[in-house]
Parts: sequence; C-alpha cells; structure tokens
Amino acid sequence: MSAPVSREFRSRRLRLHYLEWGNDDAPTIILVHGGNDHARSWDFVADRLRGDYRIFAPDLRGHGDSDWSPDGHYSLTANAIDLAELIRHERLAPATIVAHSYGAMTALHHAALFPEQVARLVAIEGIVTRSQTDETVRDRIRTHYDRQRAFIDKTAPRYATIEDAAARMKVTNPRLSAEMAHHLALHGTRPGADGGHSWKFDPLVRLRTPIDLSPEEEFGLYAQIACPVLMLQGDESTFRIGPDDPRAGAIPDGRLVTLEGAGHWVQHDRLDGVVEAIRGFLSPA
Repeated sequence: MSAPVSREFRSRRLRLHYLEWGNDDAPTIILVHGGNDHARSWDFVADRLRGDYRIFAPDLRGHGDSDWSPDGHYSLTANAIDLAELIRHERLAPATIVAHSYGAMTALHHAALFPEQVARLVAIEGIVTRSQTDETVRDRIRTHYDRQRAFIDKTAPRYATIEDAAARMKVTNPRLSAEMAHHLALHGTRPGADGGHSWKFDPLVRLRTPIDLSPEEEFGLYAQIACPVLMLQGDESTFRIGPDDPRAGAIPDGRLVTLEGAGHWVQHDRLDGVVEAIRGFLSPA
C-alpha cells in the first residue's frame, strides 16, 4: 500500500492536516472521513484509485492530525467552510468529493454553499435523521454547555496496546478484517507518556451544535446542490433511508444506491463494491 504525503494548511487560523496521493496529470478526488474518524481510514480506497486520480484526504477539525477547535466548535457549517478553504488552498475547483457519514453531511452542505467548487459528489450514508427536540434555543444552548463541561471533565478511554484499540473498533463494526481494524487503530490513536494509546479525535466532536437547521431549511439547502450526487448506503445500516425520503428527493440530480452486505461503514464492508460504484459514477457509459 502506497503511503500518502502529509501536508498542512490554515482555515481561519486553525491548522488542518491533509494527505495527498500525487498524480498531477490526473483528475482530483477529495475523500472526507466521518465523525470520530481520520483521513487514513481512506487508505484502502485511495490505494485502488490512486493510479487514475490525484487524491486528497483531509483530517476534519478535531480529528486525526488536525488541530482541535479551541472553543469546541464543530458545526457542519464550520467543516464545510474548512473544506472550501482546502479546495481554495490547493486550487482544486471544481473537484469530485467522496465522503462518509458526518463527512458526507458536511460535503452536502458544502456543495450547496459552494456549488462552483464541486463537480460530482458521492455521499456515503450522508442522509442522516437528526433528533428533533422541543427545547427552546436557550435550553439547547445551556444543555450543550453542560454536556461540553461533562465531556471535558471525563477521562478519555485509553488502551494498553494498538491491538486493544483495534479490538474496540471491531466491536463497533464486526465486519472489519483484522488488517483493517489494526490499520484504523494504528492511525487513529496516539501514544501517551504511560505507553498507552488514546483516540486522536477531540471528545467534543461528539456534540452537535445546539442551533441547527430546521427540516425546511435543510430541504432548501439541498435544493441548491448543482452537481450530480450519488448516495450510497448499506442495506444493513441503521441509517439507511427509503427511495422516497424527502431529503434525498430534495437534491435535484441525485440517485440512491444500496449495497448488500454492508452496514454504516460501507467503504469498509464492501470496499470493492464502493470503488466500482465510484468509478462508474465518475465515468458513466
């Protein structure tokens, strides 16, 4: 497996890390990971695509080797603007984006906000139902603050070995091979002074912004997406949606494809199937 080149840039004063698999004369793909994940989780996909594409993979703010947000700000808007800044920094527009889960939610927002930057988008498990609440704005903000304090005061989980961290990953996704689980744990943890290992991501990324889009606002945002969108999902995912889901229907040029034998991490569970779907979407007959 070919190792990528490690690079950095700044998005509104925050230092963000990204990877590049160079192929200067080839078209560009940007791979965007999901929540609590990291850019190296795309290595297996990138290894199959790098011969035909120039590939970039950012660590979202608070993830991987990117800086943590000083104020714990991890909204979809903040991440979408960071993605726009990466594209501007590397002069990649219009780019093809392949993204997973929270990264796909980010990419959908980015494509609506910056349509001139995106040529095509593959959103893997990116249409996610967000819980609704009857709390007032004031109560949501206070609850968010209280939860932030609790997360900051809580001791983060630590693992004696990389193998222990990999075993924890297989609990989350039993479909992971031993090789893939070890790879994800190796690049998703950092060693501590005591020799143990902790996850690289900021625990505060688990908290969503207390002020979010209403369903009507979200539909309106998706309607602004100008590029073709392929929505991939796993048939055994708890996040899968039906073909008549109004959010998917709000995307003007979108189509939904379900892959069998896959849960939420479709690109890990059905690696060859996802790569084949990406290639077919980018080079239609």
